[in-house]
Amino acid sequence: MGFDDKAENKAQDLKGRAKEATGSVTGDDELKHEGRADQAESSVKQAGEKAKDATEDLKDAFKK
Repeated sequence: MGFDDKAENKAQDLKGRAKEATGSVTGDDELKHEGRADQAESSVKQAGEKAKDATEDLKDAFKK
């Protein structure tokens, strides 16, 4: 996983947390759910990138 991808995923997660918190404080359930969705999307992307990294690491281990 490249640094850019990590930063982008972290930014999306933080944005989602901010939306969820704002929605909770203001009583805006739609914004709160949107924030949770942003966080979930970020988690899925991070999991995919980690799997990709693990595959690369495994390939590298067999090359040695």
